[in-house]
Amino acid sequence: ADVVAATNNVLSRTKGLVDGTRVGICGGSHGGFLACHLIGQHPELFKVAAMRNPVTNIATMVSATDIPDWCYVETFGPGSYDYTKFEPPTADQLQAMHAASPVAHLHKVTAPTLIALGLSDKRVPPSQGLEYYHALRAKNGATKTKLLVYEENDHAIDQPACDADHW
Repeated sequence: ADVVAATNNVLSRTKGLVDGTRVGICGGSHGGFLACHLIGQHPELFKVAAMRNPVTNIATMVSATDIPDWCYVETFGPGSYDYTKFEPPTADQLQAMHAASPVAHLHKVTAPTLIALGLSDKRVPPSQGLEYYHALRAKNGATKTKLLVYEENDHAIDQPACDADHW
């Protein structure tokens, strides 16, 4: 709600200076999670998106990441994760994780999308972006979704040539 309110505020205060029909969003990691949510939940506002290593499906990330605690806290709130043990999520927990994920809103995405993935990422497994890319491509057609993969990059995608290629 904060990003949408801020975006709408800027658009209303800058009439004639900012084109409200060309609003884009970008983000990496949790920012990519947010960008994916926003293009699904507010397709009328965000017309294009670029994400780096985005979290797209908490349910499929929880057992493949080095931060399973984030998956529980993002879905169920603070105090929901016991740091002394890890137990696989229950079916009900997986359902709630999916509902809290951008993939739950993928059917509403209309924005052309660029997804960049560091294939050595252990924080947000590359499978997150790949899953989202393949689903968007199947839904929107190959011309509206582009995937960039960087084999020797991790979560940061910080090798200069790769960073320059993506941005």
